[in-house]
Amino acid sequence: MKLTILGCHSATPRTNTNPTSQVLEIKNRMFLIDCGEGTQVELRRNKIKFSRIKHIFISHLHGDHCFGLVGLISTFRLLGRDTDLHIYAPKGLKEVITLQLKLSDSWTNYNLYFHELTSKDSELIYEDDKVEVHTIPLDHRVYTNGFLFKEKIGERKLDMNAVLNHNIDVAYYRKLKQGFDVEDNNGNLIKNETVTKPPLKPKSYAFCSDTAYNESILPIIKNVDVLYHESTFLEKNEQLTEPTKHSTAKQAASIAKQANAGTLILGHYSTRYDDLSLFKQEASEIYSETIKLAKDGKQFNFE
Repeated sequence: MKLTILGCHSATPRTNTNPTSQVLEIKNRMFLIDCGEGTQVELRRNKIKFSRIKHIFISHLHGDHCFGLVGLISTFRLLGRDTDLHIYAPKGLKEVITLQLKLSDSWTNYNLYFHELTSKDSELIYEDDKVEVHTIPLDHRVYTNGFLFKEKIGERKLDMNAVLNHNIDVAYYRKLKQGFDVEDNNGNLIKNETVTKPPLKPKSYAFCSDTAYNESILPIIKNVDVLYHESTFLEKNEQLTEPTKHSTAKQAASIAKQANAGTLILGHYSTRYDDLSLFKQEASEIYSETIKLAKDGKQFNFE
C-alpha cells in the first residue's frame, strides 16, 4: 500500500503549498482522493499516470478539495482518454461539473459517472474482488465524508517445499490457494494447512479531512492500519475549531489513540504556521505510536 501526498494544506494554494489531494495505491488499484487546485500539476510532478486513475473520491464541496476536478476532467479529454471515470462525491458536484462542461462545450469523449453521496451513515460505495471503500461521516460546515479503504483477505500462499514433498499436481495449485484440501498423485487427501501459509493481513487506510473532533467515527475506523486525520490547528488556536469545524493535532491524536490506529498521518495544516514539526510534537503528547507528517510530494509505503 502506497500513499502519495499531492497537497496537504488548508485554504488557498500558495507557491510552496498545495490544497488537499492524494493518491492511494492499494492492491494494484489507484484511487485519487480529493482534488484541490493544482492537482493535475502535482500528478505530473509525481510522475503518476493519468490513465491509471479510474476512481476519484471527493470528501466535500469546499474549493480546496474539489476546484481542481473540472480541470483534470478537461485535461483527460484533451489527451484523448477513452477509459471510464467514476467520481464519488456529495450530491451537487455533478451539477457543478456538467454545467461547466456544457457552457464551455467541453463534453468528455469518455464515460463520466457520478456516484452522488447523501447518506449521513457509513455506507459501502465501491467494491471489487480486491478492495472495498466505505464512507466515514464527518462533522464539518457542509456535508462531508471521509473514506475507509480496506483490502479483502487474499489467497493463501503455497509452501512450495511442502507441495513438492506431497507430490501434488500443479493443476491443484489454484484450489490450494483458495483454501481447499486436495488429493496428491497417489489419491491421498492433503489438508490445506499442511502445504499452504495464511494470506498476508489485509491493510486498511482511513482518510479523515475535514472534520471537528468526532468520536462517532471510532467504530468505523477501529484498528485501522493507517489514519490520515486533519490537524488544521495547534493547541494555541483550539478556540478556532468550533466555528470552523476543524481539529487540532492533539484532537487528531486522540482519535488515533482511541481507534488503535497503527500509524497516524497529520495534514491539512493552516498556512498560519511555519514550523510543522510542532504538529507532531503536540500529537505525540497524546498518541505514542507512529506519527508522520504529510508533506506535498511525500510518499509513504506500508508493507
